[in-house]
Amino acid sequence: MTSRPSPRRLRGVSLVEVMVSLLILSVGVLGLAALQARALQQGTDAEDRLRAALLAERITTEMWLRGTVSLPAGVVSDWQSRVQDSSAAGLPNATGTISSPDALGGVTVTVRWRPPSRSASLGLLQYQTRVALP
Repeated sequence: MTSRPSPRRLRGVSLVEVMVSLLILSVGVLGLAALQARALQQGTDAEDRLRAALLAERITTEMWLRGTVSLPAGVVSDWQSRVQDSSAAGLPNATGTISSPDALGGVTVTVRWRPPSRSASLGLLQYQTRVALP
């Protein structure tokens, strides 16, 4: 038969158990908060990539409608202004460029941007598409 520990020896055991439980709970809550912050950042990045694709699609649609990859300077300038205007469906710190026609008559449309949360040392994000009309 084993002897039972005296109540005097058991003092403080439940307090230690509660403190360990609180520590484990705190680590879990901090992990969830970090996960939520990361999910928000990924959502913002996805939205920016979608916006870049839509902006590039807008100028390529203009090329298809006009039947040429050589657009008037005013059309290109308006598109570039729209790319740079983050308050009107543009992107933060963005530039839009269209290359000169190559030997096959195609051009490359490039949209580059840097989100405010991304440091300059990491460089710019980029979306690029090639357009060649038949």
